[in-house]
Amino acid sequence: MNSKNAQFTGNVSEIVRLFARLSLGLSFLAAVADRFGLWGPHGAKNVSWGDFAHFVEYTGAVMSLFPGSWAVPLAWAATVAETLLGILLIAGFKTRMASVFSGLLLLLFAMGMATGLGIKTPFDYSVFSAAAAAFLLVFCGPDRFTLDKLLNRS
Repeated sequence: MNSKNAQFTGNVSEIVRLFARLSLGLSFLAAVADRFGLWGPHGAKNVSWGDFAHFVEYTGAVMSLFPGSWAVPLAWAATVAETLLGILLIAGFKTRMASVFSGLLLLLFAMGMATGLGIKTPFDYSVFSAAAAAFLLVFCGPDRFTLDKLLNRS
């Protein structure tokens, strides 16, 4: 491969990694925003939960293998994890660690959805695909659009 093709391939690879990080990170933050009503109230068009109470109810359904009393702590744990991982992925800080934990969290969501809501649900919401994208990011080095790369330079 000549140097022009190698440079093009490298640039495309960095853009794809940026796209994956932003897609995953923004998806996490968009879901968090929904559960706090930032996309609108419950029942509005394109709103899944609209408030935290409806998200807790959904969490209970997804995590039906656990006691009902665990719904609130699990809902808060998911919210904190998604917020932190979303920010880390968008910033490109501790990208490999954030990618591993994102993939694991998404697999947990997928398994919970499959057991609590049926196997079709995680496929409808592309949760397995998102988990795969997160795990693929684990094997990529930091691109020029990450804080990881910036901090390695200094």
